[in-house]
Amino acid sequence: MRRWIQIVVLLLIAGRSGAQEDVLIADFEGSTYGDWTVTGQAFGSGPARGTLPNQMQVSGFEGRGLVNSYHGGDDTTGTLTSPPFTISRRYINFLIGGGKYAGKTCMNLVVGEKVVRTATGPNDEPGGSEALAWQSWDVADLAGRTAQIQIVDQKTGGWGHINVDHILQSNEEVVSERSRDMVFTKRYLHLPVKNGAAKRRMSVIINGETMREFEIELADAEPDFWVFLDVSGYRGKQATLRVNAPGRDSQGLAAITQGDEIRGVENLYREKHRQQFHFSSRRGWNNDSNGLVFYKGEYHLYYQHNPYGWNWGNMHWGHAVSTDLVHWKELPIAIYPHRFGDWVFSGSAVVDWNNTAGFKKGTEDVIVAAYTSTGRGECIAYSLDRGRTFTDYEGDPVVKHRGRDPKVIWYKPGGHWVMALYSEIDEKRTIAFYTSPDLKDWTYQSHIDGFYECPEIFELPLDGNQNNTRWVVYAADGNYMIGRFDGKTFTPESDKLQGNYGNCFYASQTYSDIPAEDGRRIQVAWGRIATPGMPFNQCMLFPCVLRLVTTDEGIRMFAEPIKEIELLHKKEYHWHNVALRPAENILSNLSGDLFHIESTFDVRSADRVGFVIRGVEISYDVGRRTLSCLDKSAPLQAPGGRIHLEILVDRTSMEIFANGGRIYMPMGIIPADEDRSLQVFGQGRDPRLAALGVYELDSAWNSGH
Repeated sequence: MRRWIQIVVLLLIAGRSGAQEDVLIADFEGSTYGDWTVTGQAFGSGPARGTLPNQMQVSGFEGRGLVNSYHGGDDTTGTLTSPPFTISRRYINFLIGGGKYAGKTCMNLVVGEKVVRTATGPNDEPGGSEALAWQSWDVADLAGRTAQIQIVDQKTGGWGHINVDHILQSNEEVVSERSRDMVFTKRYLHLPVKNGAAKRRMSVIINGETMREFEIELADAEPDFWVFLDVSGYRGKQATLRVNAPGRDSQGLAAITQGDEIRGVENLYREKHRQQFHFSSRRGWNNDSNGLVFYKGEYHLYYQHNPYGWNWGNMHWGHAVSTDLVHWKELPIAIYPHRFGDWVFSGSAVVDWNNTAGFKKGTEDVIVAAYTSTGRGECIAYSLDRGRTFTDYEGDPVVKHRGRDPKVIWYKPGGHWVMALYSEIDEKRTIAFYTSPDLKDWTYQSHIDGFYECPEIFELPLDGNQNNTRWVVYAADGNYMIGRFDGKTFTPESDKLQGNYGNCFYASQTYSDIPAEDGRRIQVAWGRIATPGMPFNQCMLFPCVLRLVTTDEGIRMFAEPIKEIELLHKKEYHWHNVALRPAENILSNLSGDLFHIESTFDVRSADRVGFVIRGVEISYDVGRRTLSCLDKSAPLQAPGGRIHLEILVDRTSMEIFANGGRIYMPMGIIPADEDRSLQVFGQGRDPRLAALGVYELDSAWNSGH
């Protein structure tokens, strides 16, 4: 009898499918779960309103609410069970994301106390995607049966939870993927992006081979901005664009167009929050500086890059070059991921002048990049065309360990290469040192504890004396240690020292192969400065010169902006020996958003001195001997009763250098758009400006990009 009932229901469904509307089981828009039954702590007392505290960004849900079992973190467990309902449509469609752990983090369809269908999120990698995507169950054989939905999180330890939204019955299956064929006739594909949309996997397939594959928040309707994919290498080829788990009414695939210029090129580098003399990528996200190397007049800046979205993800090595470290030209992506999920993480680059690796085939010396492949280990790749394109070494990976971010240097006294790696050894965060004669075969030598991510090691003269040098090691936060290095082992001669005092410095690297006649150790850091509403995100801090100086506190590393900032100087204004009187502002006639300021204050009879730049105060408290900006502060002495402040002002940053680089305080700031004022002030009996120079700056993008 039950079988006959199912057949009758199916016939009714088939006959009326065009007229039948979807039946909503739950959309989780309320403040509670209603008549759903909750056990445990994982699901909280009601639906989440998007991303929960300390969780990666959740995307792809509809409306305001969703089921999110991250309440309390990854170690909480529980279940969420619907009231009984009758299966009355052919399909049950739903949005699901989170961990791919069958039976642990999953959604079940239960009929007669038996699990008859189950689904998991798509991702089983630690730190993986939180995006929800559509899935479907064909339940035609269960028509007329009473069922319940059970959402389960029973996983403890490590990344693993589940996100669910919009469960509905329908006679239309949500398609798992869509495809579009086209012939590439232009240089770029233009892809529409909507921040917060579901992350979908897009593939570019030519002759059955996947050439590019990445995640993208593909816009279903009006995009927030457009990104581009360079397909010039496939011009004239027939290709298939494939997108998995598109939205029910997605028009994103159909909206993709081709062109020989990127969309929005007429406003490129003129966007509201575009830094004007700090590098940022044309489109998408950037973070760590990678592969800083100088070769034949060009400074190469490779960097962690998501070309397809505003947020972190899809790690590639972006690429830009400059002849002066100020004017940058962005080039095509240098290193693409080996495959989807095997991302190109941070690393370094060197010129193999002696061809130790044997990669040289022509007249050009070989640039060798070392990077972390998230799916393989530490890899090397080589370029025969001045750093434009790279070929993976067929013997990759060259090092396998628990860590990442290889920094490679040539150790001249020993005639060998050194690789400094962030490595987790005995459950400790360390910098490990490996050596190699040829960049291919590496031997572990030693390690030092207490450093996390993006290691750096280099030698500097002390007080400019080339015959008296020390080695410096640091990691992503810039805090450093001074010591000796014999090519295998680093021996500390200091405690760990604070490298910067700002709010946006991270993951810096210094240039290799700077010519001896220059001799500078030049550093470029990632500026962690978000730019909401823009088609790009983050930037690089301005290049600095590092040097070791003997101070009353011991040897310290100083940082100063490179002298090439002067290439952007326009109008300049100078004052000398000026009394700073209350209610007077000698800068009242100046306004703007791009400045280089150099100042010396006489603070012997002062209480406080400083600047207010676009509403942001930078001040020195004489009694406390403290330099402050917003919520950051640094200790600063006033030798001879004077302090020197040098400030670089860009649209979303102020980089503060005090007393010749003794203090470096880079600050990410997005000030009020309407406030372009400058003020210098002093408080106390007789605060004075010994000297002040203010230079209006040109945009670096007015030429050279």
